[in-house]
Amino acid sequence: MPAIFFGHGNPMNALADNIYTRAWAEMGRNIPKPEAVLCVSAHWYAPAVAVTAMERPRTIHDFGGFPRELFEFQYPARGSRKLAERVSELLAVDVIMDNSGWGLDHGTWSVLCHVFPDADIPVVQLSINETQPAPFHYEVGRMLAPLRDEGILIVGSGNLVHNLHAYAWGDQSREAFDWAMRFEQKARELMRSGDHEPLIFYEAMGKDALLSAPTPDHYLPLLYVLGTQQAEDAVTFPVEGFDGGSISMTTVQIG
Repeated sequence: MPAIFFGHGNPMNALADNIYTRAWAEMGRNIPKPEAVLCVSAHWYAPAVAVTAMERPRTIHDFGGFPRELFEFQYPARGSRKLAERVSELLAVDVIMDNSGWGLDHGTWSVLCHVFPDADIPVVQLSINETQPAPFHYEVGRMLAPLRDEGILIVGSGNLVHNLHAYAWGDQSREAFDWAMRFEQKARELMRSGDHEPLIFYEAMGKDALLSAPTPDHYLPLLYVLGTQQAEDAVTFPVEGFDGGSISMTTVQIG
């Protein structure tokens, strides 16, 4: 299986028909059907490593100020205790088996509802341990890489550039800021060359990086996906674009 980092953007994408959602749907038609999905979402940012282990994960509406129809949206994918236990087995850290506390947040369902609209593939979420530095998250990706050979689609959901302070609210078509474009271009060059170290230590890449990822939550899911890369894997960018000048919608596909 490939491993994919999705720039998920606005949760309203769950209900939208636009260039991003159509591209996500096309990806779902083009990749092999997975046995299950393991998703690392920017929106489960917690002080521990945990996996959802319930049979029927709830659809979490972890936002405010959106239309009622978005709060009524449900993505009824089942969970997979088997996959949760396999993740725990692979990771050399204590993993909390979450049987009721979390579920599927919008970083997961707002994308998967287009990639797999029938919700017929089990989905497990893995939390981002907010107490750990970036190299930890990349290493977790490396430890999870065997899942790709077991029919598991590993997904990271966040945004390569995510600066809400600079976001043009109400103007989604605004041209991207120069610093956002420069950082994304540099990040793509590094991914194409397989040079992951600067991306792991992204805060040392200068002002453009700090403006593009002022908080780590939306950036770190990328490192999980990069950590799964094998020597023979190509890197492609099947979805591109910016929302509101400071949110990158880029998708990164490994393999």
